[in-house]
Amino acid sequence: MTRPCCRITGRGRRLDSVHKSPTPAPSTLRELRESGHRYRTVKAEIRENLLARLRSGEPRFPGIVGFDETVLPHLERALIAGHDLVLLGERGQGKTRLIRTITGLLDEWSPVVKGCEINDHPYAPVCVRCRRLAAAHGDDLPVAWKHREDRYGEKLATPDTSVGDLIGDVDPIKIAEGRTLGDPETVHYGLVPRTNRGVFSVNELPDLAERIQVALLNVLEERDIQVRGYNLRLPLDVLLVASANPEDYTNRGRIITPLKDRFGAEIRTHYPQTIEDELVLIRQEADLDELGADLPDHLVEVIARFTRLVRESTAVDSRSGVSARFSIAAAETAAASAVRRAALSGEERPVTRVCDLPGVVHTLRGKVEFEVSEEGREVDVLSHLLRRATAETFRGTLGGADLTPLLDRFGEGARVESGDLVPAPELLRRIGRVEGLSKIMARLGMGEGDESPGHAAAALEFALEGLYLMRRLSKDDVAGGSVYRT
Repeated sequence: MTRPCCRITGRGRRLDSVHKSPTPAPSTLRELRESGHRYRTVKAEIRENLLARLRSGEPRFPGIVGFDETVLPHLERALIAGHDLVLLGERGQGKTRLIRTITGLLDEWSPVVKGCEINDHPYAPVCVRCRRLAAAHGDDLPVAWKHREDRYGEKLATPDTSVGDLIGDVDPIKIAEGRTLGDPETVHYGLVPRTNRGVFSVNELPDLAERIQVALLNVLEERDIQVRGYNLRLPLDVLLVASANPEDYTNRGRIITPLKDRFGAEIRTHYPQTIEDELVLIRQEADLDELGADLPDHLVEVIARFTRLVRESTAVDSRSGVSARFSIAAAETAAASAVRRAALSGEERPVTRVCDLPGVVHTLRGKVEFEVSEEGREVDVLSHLLRRATAETFRGTLGGADLTPLLDRFGEGARVESGDLVPAPELLRRIGRVEGLSKIMARLGMGEGDESPGHAAAALEFALEGLYLMRRLSKDDVAGGSVYRT
């Protein structure tokens, strides 16, 4: 557990805490000892900081949605136990995002031997260079500080990944400088040793060739590396985390049994299990502020329900999954449609409407793997699911509302034409004045500050679409839009 220190040393140096960078930071081994710094392994560091957050109630994994009662308890147990681990789940379930948040459990600042390629701790240097410097300088050994964000390494497993990439190889430049072959200092370290005293992630581990996976066996069990024929055993202090897709075990590769056995924990991830989690995820990840368009809550719900229906559809290959990036991209595409309309029509404040949703079907169908029997029907399947999602959202928001004043606008022969290029003021003019509009907007979550023509048009068009899906209105598709009529 991190304990506050906040004491004054003999040199007048204030320590923010035992495990944080002092102000000013100690620059030699002697000053580091005088500061009261305590050396811990990476796994002990993560364990103590995680336990401290558990006791205080602080967020342990910021930005992770929907895993609180399922994935995170297993992950916390694995980290407390000091286990290397594998996150197993379909694409787009947030595995990489979750792995990267583990670095937040490291100390904010950590001392290293200045200039060391593998981040040796000044109290316990392991590489030849740092041991030589420690012997030569003693307590004057120079110390530098590394932020926790720089103590994370990541490698996407690809077929061309080599042992040299992960572990290391001979550096021909150092040999050309006059050093002898066999000198440990002629080794060019790979990604794993360069992440010594940190967290290293291998994404899509089964894609790594089996002979390359063998190179990780010593890292996980003996906690060291061996490079070619060098008489070099380099003890490493690293937390190794891997991700994998269950489909990879049978289709593209597998994790070799000895390597799988060396991981202490295998943790299954999943897609958001509730509509509320899906909504939070879309709002959190979709880059809507950059686009400058408002995406009303009821349309976010349509997109969330649409995504869940696509995942559950028998027309979609369930083994492949439907990534969370599908719903995020759908929200951004719908908002972009509103921005495009505003640019063409001169609207000042773009607000996304129901007419902006069909465009996502054509844009995102490549993100979904369909069953072979559905070939050629992809657009029809997604369009049908989008209508279902819209209908479900309408029933949940306006299903019990009195929409008679809106229906009354459709006298005999009356019709309202809408489309993704019809600006909000024009749509409102075509519909006319509707009694009870404020109540409709309130039921859709549009409160104070949402009185613009764009929001009013979004509410009324959603109501029209819902009435059509409930078969209380008819709709004809025309070039550039749709016509609602009785």
